[in-house]
Amino acid sequence: MELNFGLNDVENVAKQLIKNVKTKTLLFYGDMGVGKTTLIKTIVKVLGSHDEVSSPTFSIVNEYQLNNDKIYHFDLYRINDLEEAYNFGIEDYVDSDNWKLIEWPEKIEPILNNHFDIINLKLDSDNHRIIKLY
Repeated sequence: MELNFGLNDVENVAKQLIKNVKTKTLLFYGDMGVGKTTLIKTIVKVLGSHDEVSSPTFSIVNEYQLNNDKIYHFDLYRINDLEEAYNFGIEDYVDSDNWKLIEWPEKIEPILNNHFDIINLKLDSDNHRIIKLY
């Protein structure tokens, strides 16, 4: 799936992504400022959480409640190596059956299993986003 969208279309994009993913582990790739966190905030809302969503840049992981599930939102930008991820218990989160929305997943690729969807975000020349789901 590939979509070209503006920020005013982000809710529709989030709904389409949720409808088309095969897993509850979503890996978000893209440059700084491309809109990963904005998209994740919208996905959390579309999934039904009423929690206040913020970037976990400094906390590394935020947890949001759903009726019968949880969402873990990771921002691994500040992680320097896999050892730091192990120090906060990343493997417990990765092995859970809950939703996992992971920014900068390349930092933990060696411990990811094969059950995930890749979401790649880029900016085009008109400042629209191009999203690809793999």
